[in-house]
Amino acid sequence: MGYRKSDGYEMILEVYKVPAGYKIAGEIKGMLDDVELFSFPRPDRVLANNWQSWGPARVITKDFKLNFPKDLIEKFGFSASIMPEVYFDNLISDYFLAADTFVIGALKSEIGHVYFKLSDDTVSVHVRYFGKMFDEWTSIEPIVVINLNPDDGFTYYAELIAKENNVTFSSHNPVGWSSWYQYYLDFNYERMISDLEKSRELDLGYEVFQIDDAWEVDIGDWVPNEKFPSLKEVADKIASYGYKPGIWLAPFSISETSSVFKNHRDWLVKNESGVPVVAYENWNKKIYALDITHPEAVEWLKNLFVGLKANGFDYFKIDFLFAGAIQGKRYAHNVSPIEAYRKGLKVIREAVGDSFVLGCGAPLLPSVGLVDGMRISADTAPFWDPNSPDIGYPNAYYALRNVITRNFMNNVLWWNDPDCLMLRKEDTQLSDAHRELYAVTSLLLDNMIIQSDNLSYEIDENLWNLVKKYKTYGRRKFKVRGLMSGRYKITSCGINGCDELVIEDLATLQYKVNYDTPRIELSKVVEKRTDGRTFNYYMENNK
Repeated sequence: MGYRKSDGYEMILEVYKVPAGYKIAGEIKGMLDDVELFSFPRPDRVLANNWQSWGPARVITKDFKLNFPKDLIEKFGFSASIMPEVYFDNLISDYFLAADTFVIGALKSEIGHVYFKLSDDTVSVHVRYFGKMFDEWTSIEPIVVINLNPDDGFTYYAELIAKENNVTFSSHNPVGWSSWYQYYLDFNYERMISDLEKSRELDLGYEVFQIDDAWEVDIGDWVPNEKFPSLKEVADKIASYGYKPGIWLAPFSISETSSVFKNHRDWLVKNESGVPVVAYENWNKKIYALDITHPEAVEWLKNLFVGLKANGFDYFKIDFLFAGAIQGKRYAHNVSPIEAYRKGLKVIREAVGDSFVLGCGAPLLPSVGLVDGMRISADTAPFWDPNSPDIGYPNAYYALRNVITRNFMNNVLWWNDPDCLMLRKEDTQLSDAHRELYAVTSLLLDNMIIQSDNLSYEIDENLWNLVKKYKTYGRRKFKVRGLMSGRYKITSCGINGCDELVIEDLATLQYKVNYDTPRIELSKVVEKRTDGRTFNYYMENNK
């Protein structure tokens, strides 16, 4: 620590004592790309984390090798890493790393990207600034070293992040419905109305009803296709059932077939030759990244969300957000990918005001303080496969693993979205045990609860009744043990008492739930006032 001078830059690092560890801070000046801050011997096993929502947060040992299929490298592109040129040839962990006796992690990501590079014997801590020039002394992303085991250390780490960033987010933890994991792209207005009607009949207690991918003309052309009427009509219909209208879009992604790509290529992130950079491939198309520093692109983005809000939408699931943080040449000079990404999120946040914003496919640490909810797992799926590649592909098994390993972020940085519950008993490969474990884990960790089923199917009513019951208990305090061993013990306390979930083996569904005896049985009464306000009352049941 101290003063360091290298080709093109200067840096001063300082170490401060904090409870249970140290904080490393400092300042930089000059042009920086990739700077190694310090290194230490590699432990036998570590909990490593990927940079965005879908990526794994998992325990790996020294014999672990990244096994990423070569035919998917180009397709995944920047979704796998903000640094694909490093990621596919090295073993790295983004933002934080933990071992049996410590947690090390960045507290901010506003300009640079902090990551850990693992060799056979060493872990080196880096901050990547992507060639940014600092004309004045500027604070680096601070890092903490916490000398606690991860079960305790991660909880403290999240609190330090929240304090460092002055985090605020919605106080409301929503329950609702989404179309995606039942219908995928085969969704239309008629099916929406059918499930709205069925939800009323079943009295499922939704607060949010969200339409997912399938409504738009193209990725980048955010207007309704022939399967839907106007967005105002869609939102009004949802609202007429008493639900908050929700909508999905990927605001930083531009398809090669979209009118934006054809007419506004100057709005896209480019390479040094001025050619738009492919961010990733999906929908059988090349997808490019919106340059959020271009004034016209900023105005387009702002008007898009102002218009959606004006049409009645009040819950926004914004997806594939990593596209806003890809490397490349932008309209504004000397702006890092992280700075550009955060600028885009701020534009959206200001446009929608106090509406609920759910991030997905998102760089985690740069999103802190700018979203209300965050997907913290790979996409779930109507199947459970512990033997498939752990690379962020849809899979209920890996999704639930991440729900546990990233539990500490919940209700500190945002509301964790464990991805949707699928409670149907048909058109699925999930068993009763799969459904129960996913639902109970999500409830005991006090996560967002969004269901995705064709409501005309037979639904596991017992599990949804459990959801409704637990939501009457309000917020929960929870503790997770066993993050490094993979034998998890979740203790979750609310006004009903303290419940316990013990998972001996997640892959083979060896688990046990111990419910406390409720001390108070409550009934929820919802009163909707004529002025539009909603009041929830909880009354003790008569015995």
